[in-house]
Amino acid sequence: MEEKKHKRRVHYSGKYPKKFEEKYKEHDPEKYKDTVEHVISKGSTPAGMHISIMVKEILDFLQIQPGQQGLDCTLGYGGHTRKMLEQLQGQGCVYGLDIDPIESKKTTARLKDAGFGDDIFKFRLTNFENIDKVAAEAGKFDFVLADLGVSSMQIDNPERGFSYKIDGPLDLRLDPEHGQSAAERLHSITQEEFEGMMIENSDEPYAREIASKVFSQMAKGNPMDTTTALKNAITDALWKVDKSEKEQTIKKSCARVFQALRIDVNSEFEVLYAFLEKLPGILKPGGRVAILTFHSGEDRLVKKSFKALKKEGVYSEVSDEVIRPSAEECRINPRSKSTKMRWAIKA
Repeated sequence: MEEKKHKRRVHYSGKYPKKFEEKYKEHDPEKYKDTVEHVISKGSTPAGMHISIMVKEILDFLQIQPGQQGLDCTLGYGGHTRKMLEQLQGQGCVYGLDIDPIESKKTTARLKDAGFGDDIFKFRLTNFENIDKVAAEAGKFDFVLADLGVSSMQIDNPERGFSYKIDGPLDLRLDPEHGQSAAERLHSITQEEFEGMMIENSDEPYAREIASKVFSQMAKGNPMDTTTALKNAITDALWKVDKSEKEQTIKKSCARVFQALRIDVNSEFEVLYAFLEKLPGILKPGGRVAILTFHSGEDRLVKKSFKALKKEGVYSEVSDEVIRPSAEECRINPRSKSTKMRWAIKA
């Protein structure tokens, strides 16, 4: 029988290594607090972590009281959930939902280690469009939070394929165990459908040029199966852009194209439609809901739903204007800059 060789941990190259898999100090915030605090102080998010956005604004609005029952529709790293659990002071319950089987396992373990057992925190591996099924089991909720952003630990992990900045498989699925990856999706649609997807999901101004270049590359036998392959195709498509604007234009187009694909692969608009339609039915009278959105398409849907349902008398109050993160929060956590918060109170 062949003896297994001991595999040494990746060397921590330099003070702050660049590769995701080398940043084991950042992946262990309890053990390496100084390293994590330093990374955050520089305005960066430590690898494998997610910095919760607008925590104070959310808690100020939700007005959580001991004994209440709440729902975090998008558990993620669990930062918001933990703060809501703390407000309950050991009385009541928070349900947490997520469809990511990889990160949710880590988060539930982290919350349990922090002292939040099954009596006060209940996790369900499900999409938040299924809130009606959760409420059928749990009963109606006093407070609900839906943070519609992708978590930093998903974005930063090259194996998940969420970022054009790091090479990895072009995946983009929130649940990598089900559905088509972004690469498979690209190879199953037409050029016209891809162009329409970019316009509808992210208002991409160079949608026609990018779609043409991506599909001409695939027609030549060059598979569009990595983040780098797609980034290079986008870069090649924008060859006419003025040299002085080229770098920024490519960055913005890459971000929009990846966003458009992510929305499509995860059916994000369809899920949000279903969620907003079912939301009033899971809230107790006087129940409060806060929703964080990260692009104009999401915000328009939330705003339209809240306004229409207030007019019908379903909600007694809704936010007239969006609430944005403070300048200080944007400095500490640049990923919070595009966040918009809207809220509603059930009649």
